[in-house]
Amino acid sequence: MSITQTTLPYAASALEPHISRHTLNAHYGHHHAAYVAKTRTLIQRTPLESASLEEVVLTSRQQHMKRLFSISAQAWNHDFLWHSMRPGGGGEPYGAIASLIEKSFGSQRAFSQEFVTMAGDQFGSGWCWLVYEAGRLDIVATSNADTPLGSTQLPLLTIDVWEHAYYLDYQHRRLDYIAAFLGHLINWDFANQNLARAMAAPAQEAAARKAAGG
Repeated sequence: MSITQTTLPYAASALEPHISRHTLNAHYGHHHAAYVAKTRTLIQRTPLESASLEEVVLTSRQQHMKRLFSISAQAWNHDFLWHSMRPGGGGEPYGAIASLIEKSFGSQRAFSQEFVTMAGDQFGSGWCWLVYEAGRLDIVATSNADTPLGSTQLPLLTIDVWEHAYYLDYQHRRLDYIAAFLGHLINWDFANQNLARAMAAPAQEAAARKAAGG
């Protein structure tokens, strides 16, 4: 079976004081691990047994396999979340994404305000994403396990607004958690890498169509 829980890209204490090791150990070691284990159980002895996690998410969405989609999407979302943060991250964006934020939102300040509003207003459990679509950036919120993966919106980074992501450190203060994410945790390198792949995709698709005589 090809699906395993990915290793955290930093130590459990590396995001302190913004996210404590206690929170990260519970979030990664319990919640994320459970989603991976349940996904493995659900695909065992099925045609998806040797598929990648992304393939499982996409197939289960397309075939309306609701339970498998919810569990596997949560596993994928958490993989993506760990890389959306880094020690010493946050602050002003840089690289290609900085100019695209200016183009799409008008300013870094406007982007931050919209991100706080979207993530803060997400009712109940869910996620808030910075996505790329048709040459522009957008901020979208998804409920529960839903994800932009497989849609026309390509995810660049995400924040988890399920309570288990922040309650041990911030209790009911979700906005403080979001502010800490923006100010100290966002991994702009990861966002720039995802943006580069997203922008290269149309050219690659056009080249493939040309090679196929399309």
